Amino acid sequence: MTTELLPATRELGWTERVAAYLRLLRLRQWTKNGFVLAGVLFSGRFTDPGALLAAVVAFLLFSLVSSAGYIFNDIRDREEDRLHPLKRRRPLAAGTVGVGEARVLMGLLLLLALPAGFWFGTLFGLLLTIYFLWSLSYSLWLKKIVLIDLIAVAAGFVLRAAAGAVVVGVGISPWLLICTTLLALFLGLGKRRHELLLLEDGAGAHRAALDDYSPELLNQLLSSVTAATLVSYSIYTFTAGHGVYMMLTIPFVLFGLFRYLYLIYRRDLGGSPEEALLGDKQLLGNIILWVIAVLVILYVD
Repeated sequence: MTTELLPATRELGWTERVAAYLRLLRLRQWTKNGFVLAGVLFSGRFTDPGALLAAVVAFLLFSLVSSAGYIFNDIRDREEDRLHPLKRRRPLAAGTVGVGEARVLMGLLLLLALPAGFWFGTLFGLLLTIYFLWSLSYSLWLKKIVLIDLIAVAAGFVLRAAAGAVVVGVGISPWLLICTTLLALFLGLGKRRHELLLLEDGAGAHRAALDDYSPELLNQLLSSVTAATLVSYSIYTFTAGHGVYMMLTIPFVLFGLFRYLYLIYRRDLGGSPEEALLGDKQLLGNIILWVIAVLVILYVD
């Protein structure tokens, strides 16, 4: 696969430059940091204004740090991204933001987020720092190793959920952490499948680990993880301590998994989970209804 080389930077108006900086932050991917809110949602403290505010601030801090990680990744991968029909539009690959500017923005995000994280608490600050270092490790090494790349992504989601519980001072169910891990693997497998089919013979040039995957392998892993996710969530509802009521949320999870599989196999939307979430009305509506059902079960006597 070939593509024309793009200039390092291009002259833009100030509105276009601000828009390019915002695209560099990948604001749509902040939806992944919603896992930080799991602790305050499932602990029964969602109606506690102090706990809710702490969880929202934790969400914002994780979002800033995750954006810093995305910038580091885009700096590292700008040449490879130019070989991708979609990622070539990213600001660094397209030349709308220079490498020096990106490094300054990354530094500012970290200077704002990490000290604030330690102000919230030493353990939360450590988890936030570990999450960023884990993101760097993923960009530098882990994403190049078949299967380890998927596990590394899942670990990032678990760190989010654990930090969200720490910041509001609550425990979190081990089954909920298992669900988080499996759901992250589910999303990651869909993304790998999309990349493999989209790039075909050029997949390895974009991401080395893709050479070791095949559509058949990814389809098998998706089937296994889908079943495991549903079973683990069902077990969580049995042990959540709210009688049979939490079990009533299982159909929402079942439909959400099936709908996302439909989007992967029939709409070819697996490459961007946040786009699928925000762009598919049925999937988004199902998640909203699931949240409402959980809130009613946990907080209405």
